[in-house]
Amino acid sequence: MADYYKTLQNIGTATYREKMSRFIAFAVPVTDAETARDVIKRYRNEYHDARHVCWAYMLGVAREDYLSNDNGEPSGTAGKPILGQINSFGLTNVVIVVVRYFGGIKLGTSGLTNAYREAARMAIEAATVIECHEQARLTFTFAYLQMNDVMTVVKRAGLRIVGQTFDNTCEMTVECDVDNAESVGVQLVAAGASIH
Repeated sequence: MADYYKTLQNIGTATYREKMSRFIAFAVPVTDAETARDVIKRYRNEYHDARHVCWAYMLGVAREDYLSNDNGEPSGTAGKPILGQINSFGLTNVVIVVVRYFGGIKLGTSGLTNAYREAARMAIEAATVIECHEQARLTFTFAYLQMNDVMTVVKRAGLRIVGQTFDNTCEMTVECDVDNAESVGVQLVAAGASIH
């Protein structure tokens, strides 16, 4: 039985203010670490004038791939509370970036921890949390003459096409629920495809 997991359907944004400091939070759905790093880099570039751009991400159905960063804030006052909110909501495949504009008044470690936690929570709540089914990816080739048979299987099984090349020998990559991958593979082979 495959696993279900919770993630975000869309980007959530929120602004939290504490003693003149402004915390702008972005909760973004991602699929891998490279995409998460790209998101972090994009916000760092966009908010290059901010004092701190702190973040945390969680990846994978098992929720075992995670990382957080305080970006110059006292250790454990930014990345950890952001990651804590991801855990509180039971999310994965998400990165949360919190941009801080310093307002001139120091917040102390408990104040910082609370501000980053609140900003992250508000960004998550501004997005839509969805439950997803773990996906399997199948790549296969087939002769152009088998196109109709293969496409019949793809449509009937409700597969999501993530890549395709059509030539004398065609190649296609699809995603389906992990539970159905074996059955889909058998149907594709019966339609003339070779799975890689």
